[in-house]
Amino acid sequence: MMTHSPDPVELLRALLRFDTTNPPGAERACIEWIAGQLDAAGIAFSQHGRTPERPNLVARLPGRGEAPPLLLYGHVDVVPTDGQSWTHPPFSATIDQGFVWGRGALDMKGAVAMMLATMFRLMGERMKPPGDVVLAVVSDEEAGGIEGAGFLVEHHFGLFEGIRHALGELGGFTQHVAGRRFYPIMVAEKQFCRVRMRIRGESGHGSIPVLGSAIGRLGTILRRLDRQPLPVHVTPLARQMITTMARHLPPAQGLVLRSLLRPTLTDRLLPRLGVLGGNLSAILHNTATPTIIEAGAKVNVIPGEAAIELDARILPGQTVDDLVRELRAVVREDVEIETEPGPPSPALPDMSQFEMLGGILREADPGAIPLPFLLPAVTDARHFTRLGIQTYGFTPMRLPPELPFSRLIHAADERIPLEALEFGTRAMLEAVMRYRG
Repeated sequence: MMTHSPDPVELLRALLRFDTTNPPGAERACIEWIAGQLDAAGIAFSQHGRTPERPNLVARLPGRGEAPPLLLYGHVDVVPTDGQSWTHPPFSATIDQGFVWGRGALDMKGAVAMMLATMFRLMGERMKPPGDVVLAVVSDEEAGGIEGAGFLVEHHFGLFEGIRHALGELGGFTQHVAGRRFYPIMVAEKQFCRVRMRIRGESGHGSIPVLGSAIGRLGTILRRLDRQPLPVHVTPLARQMITTMARHLPPAQGLVLRSLLRPTLTDRLLPRLGVLGGNLSAILHNTATPTIIEAGAKVNVIPGEAAIELDARILPGQTVDDLVRELRAVVREDVEIETEPGPPSPALPDMSQFEMLGGILREADPGAIPLPFLLPAVTDARHFTRLGIQTYGFTPMRLPPELPFSRLIHAADERIPLEALEFGTRAMLEAVMRYRG
C-alpha cells in the first residue's frame, strides 16, 4: 500500500477511488486515508466534524517563524455522476491517453493531491518554509460547505489564527485565447443568493380559462428574464481582468474586449465572443437564473399562486437590495420576492500576493499571462473570508488547448493530464517557499 508518496499522480488515483459523491458525501473513508498518510509522514493533524461520517482534517507543518502561516485548502466531496456516460468508470482512476480519468480529477481531488504532495516534499526534504503551512482537507463543499469549511470557521476558528492568505480553488489553469496562454488566478468571487418569486392570480376551474392567471404571468416573467440581462456593472476587478487580456491579444480582438468596458456597448458585443463572451458576461452583470418552477397541484384547478426559484450571483460591491431592484425592473410585474443571501464578498480583494503567484507561473511556463480572475460561482473561500483570510485560486495546471476545462467540471469524462499534476505541485511548492505575508 502506498505510504505518503510525494507523487501527485499516485495520490490522486488513491483519492479518486473513494466514492465521495455528495449527497450524501460519506467523506470519512477518504479523510481517514489522508490522515493515515500524514501520520506515516510524521505530520501533525487533527480531525473535526459535526458528524463522524463528515469529518474535516487540519494539518500543520512548522516553518521558520519569519512569515505568517499560509493556508492550503481543498475539498474531497464530488458531484454525482448519475445519467452520465463515461469512457472509463468514474471511480476507477484509470490512466489513459496521458490523463487520469475520474470524478473529482479537476474538482478538486487533483488539487488536493498537489497539496498533499507539497506537504510530503516539504517534510521529506526537510524544507523549512518562511511560515507554518496549514493544510485543511474538508467535506461538503459541493453542497455549501456547512459540514466542512463553514463548520471549521464557526466552531474551530482558532486553528486558523494569524492566517491572512490561502491557496484554494479555482485558478492557475491554462485558458487558451487566440493562441495566447492566460492563467486566471481567482482573487474574488460573486455572492450567492437564493431568490424566490411568488406570483399570485385568480384561481378557478380548469374548464373556464382565466386571463392573467398566476401561471400566465409566470410565463411572461420567465420570457423577460430570458431575454433581458440585468444592468452592466464594470467593477475594478473586471476592468483589470479585461484590460490585461486586451493588452495581450491581437489589436482587433483587443479593441473588442476594451469596448466591453463601455456599458452602452457591452451587451451588443458579448454574443460575438462565443464561449469567452458567456464567461465575461457573468463578471459584468449580477445574474439571476431560473432553476425551479412551482405551480399547480391538480389538472382541473387553475392555481392561484406560482413560484420561481432563481440562482442569483451578486458582484462585489453590489448588494442584495441592488439585485432585487434590478430584478423588479426586468420582470415589470407585481411579485413577492424573498431572498436568502450567502456571505457577501469584499468589494476590493487583497491583491498583495498576485504578483508573486503570477511570477511563479511565468517561470514555469514562459508563455504564461497571469490574469486576476473574478469567479462567477462560489467556493469555500466565502467561509474563510469571515476570518479575514484572502483566498487565491491557485491550483496550477498547464492544460492543452483541446482540453475543455470548463466543460469537464461536473461533467462526464472529467480528467486531468498527468504532467499537469507535477506542474501544479512544483508551482505550489514554490508559492509556499516564497510566501512572506
